[in-house]
Amino acid sequence: MRARRTAVRAASALVATFALTAGLTGLAGPATAAPGEAASAATAATDPVTHEENDRVPEGSVWTQHYFPSSDGSGTELHADVLLPESRPKHKKVPVILSVGPYFSHTGQSGPDGFTHTGPSARFQDFIEGADLFDEGYAFVMVDLRGFGGSTGCLDWAGPGEQADVKAAIDWAAKQPWSTGAVGMYGKSYDAVTGLIGNNLDQRALKAVVAQEPVWDMYQYIYSNGVPRPNVTGTANAYNGIATMDPLADDDPRYQANARYEDAHPECLTENSAGYRISDQWDEHWTSRDLAKMAKGSDTPLFVTQGFIENNTKPEEMEEYLDNHHGPERGWLGQWDHVRGGDRVGDGRLAMGREGWYDETLSFFDQYLKGVKPSVRYPAYAVEDNTGAWRAQRTWPVVERTVALPLGGGSYVDDGGASARAALTASGRPAPKASPQSSGTWDMENAPRTEPTAPKGLAEAQAKRQQAGDVTSSFFVWSKPVKQPVRVTGTPQVSLTARGEGNIMLKLYDVAPDGTAVMFDEQVSLVDSGRLTVDLKSTDWTLAAGHVLAVEIGSIQTGSWRDTPSGETITVRGARLELALDNPADDVPTQGARSPFLDTYLSQYTVQLPPGRGSFAVVPGRRL
Repeated sequence: MRARRTAVRAASALVATFALTAGLTGLAGPATAAPGEAASAATAATDPVTHEENDRVPEGSVWTQHYFPSSDGSGTELHADVLLPESRPKHKKVPVILSVGPYFSHTGQSGPDGFTHTGPSARFQDFIEGADLFDEGYAFVMVDLRGFGGSTGCLDWAGPGEQADVKAAIDWAAKQPWSTGAVGMYGKSYDAVTGLIGNNLDQRALKAVVAQEPVWDMYQYIYSNGVPRPNVTGTANAYNGIATMDPLADDDPRYQANARYEDAHPECLTENSAGYRISDQWDEHWTSRDLAKMAKGSDTPLFVTQGFIENNTKPEEMEEYLDNHHGPERGWLGQWDHVRGGDRVGDGRLAMGREGWYDETLSFFDQYLKGVKPSVRYPAYAVEDNTGAWRAQRTWPVVERTVALPLGGGSYVDDGGASARAALTASGRPAPKASPQSSGTWDMENAPRTEPTAPKGLAEAQAKRQQAGDVTSSFFVWSKPVKQPVRVTGTPQVSLTARGEGNIMLKLYDVAPDGTAVMFDEQVSLVDSGRLTVDLKSTDWTLAAGHVLAVEIGSIQTGSWRDTPSGETITVRGARLELALDNPADDVPTQGARSPFLDTYLSQYTVQLPPGRGSFAVVPGRRL
């Protein structure tokens, strides 16, 4: 995480209040006998099973189950489902693609999936089939993190315990008699997080990581610089529920005993929930989960995807992670939501818009696990900006110029948007209805795709009240029109000096000459008197010639944050916006179509803004 001063005084009390009312979901019924506290040596628990014997086993593979200890000496026993190529000669060794996470329970991924008999999870059946994994001579191994599926122990959301599980899983997979010792990791969302953890651990056996839509710093998924997100208690409840799913009736006795670990250890659920209630970003609970900082000096070949505009695992601390990673990198970055590289939307279009996910991923694993030279020269990074166009580049971000733009100052009332809504009503529009409050009960795979839509005319009414000299819920600063297309890339940063205590919301808008404006980046923070620096989300957004960059600074008026407005008037001075700029004229095109979600985002976040006096130039002094 980047150095920043963050106030935390209000959040702890607020989150404690939520916790008292949220409760725990998934608490088990009458306790059963606990499984043994000490993990035994690694053993095979089941005989090999083929697809012909169990239709849940992927065709072309043989399924076995195994148990082995975690690496932290805690007595935690981990469960693995192993899929080997059915055609593999008896003594032939194969490289291993490993996925470690909470979603591999035989019962279902994030809840019971209605299975009538046991079998390995189909979570990555798309990858198995799309890459012809078994025909290509790979093993696929799914390991349950502690507390989930057939593993014992208390769940520990990306913390030291789960980091020990990832280390043990990599070591175990590398040392099996059917393994060449070369391990790659594959995942999306939570099991992409464990891939980042694997990279950070710097284990020789781990040769490559493919991580789709991960969280780069776990704190950022629960808080925004001290401000609780809507899932501040709900995500803990969601994972407690997954951890306490009942096993299936025909699961083997060892699996059933391990799956019911929480029956005898209900403190696991309480302790998991307690961690999420820690709002201090610098508490050891969160610094031990700051994956971006922990990536410093890592060098495992890494293939990542990230949607810049997705509402779930957002691009926060992504640039820091990639800066700290020194190994080979590959990336697909663009304008999509929480999807996989090979996903398609209802009309058949690719959700990311780019062809070839499975071929490119297989080539990546072949190169680093088998030593096979790629037959296709793929770009290191394939990037889609807001125009829907794709380009190839050697790294991300490519920065031609960094600028520090003076925004000046102003004042706003930290009222949660009350005065903004009053201004909207005074303009003759109907009084806006309160947006429904999200329950926040979601895991990393199942968050809402979009936030509630802001009341129509809200930003426009605010800007007009500002021009009339009123102090309301926010104020705007406008740039002069850009003379040529310019891309805002990397991670924008705002620094300012504030007087007063409360909350602050920062937004960037791309404003067309007709006043049509798209909010393309935002962040919130607690604020008190003094200097404050806030990183916004990473972005890749091109301003067309003649467009204006508008910056809104004010109270938290939109989104689903669980903020507590202070009611104070916050005075801002010396505000500065730091941007990394790139020239689109230098783009090298690569194949890819417009991501379907981009139009959903534009419809959600396009507003009208009246023209304002330009007080700064996005590209000051000279051309890019």
